[in-house]
Amino acid sequence: MTQRESFTELLGHLATNSAAMVHDEIELAIQGVREKVRAVRSGVLTVAAGAAIGFAALMSLCAALIIGLTAYMAPVTAALVTGAALAFIGVVIGFIGFKQLTKSIHKT
Repeated sequence: MTQRESFTELLGHLATNSAAMVHDEIELAIQGVREKVRAVRSGVLTVAAGAAIGFAALMSLCAALIIGLTAYMAPVTAALVTGAALAFIGVVIGFIGFKQLTKSIHKT
């Protein structure tokens, strides 16, 4: 009878230790995911800050271009020319991106 109780106790310890190990592995995986989320969030915030600063720089360059063009044309016309050129560049870049996107979708 003592041997059976000892075997039962061993099985109980095995079950307890296995459950603790699974719990610890799950906690470790959750901690790893949390660290990756923090790193990604930090990267996204940095990219967003860079994009905002880049956008402000682009607007400053547009203002400088408009001011420079006023030496050759009326301010309204300079603003329209600058806006039209930027719109054209944006449409071309958007079209190129759309073509690349549809190409990559059709490949998969």
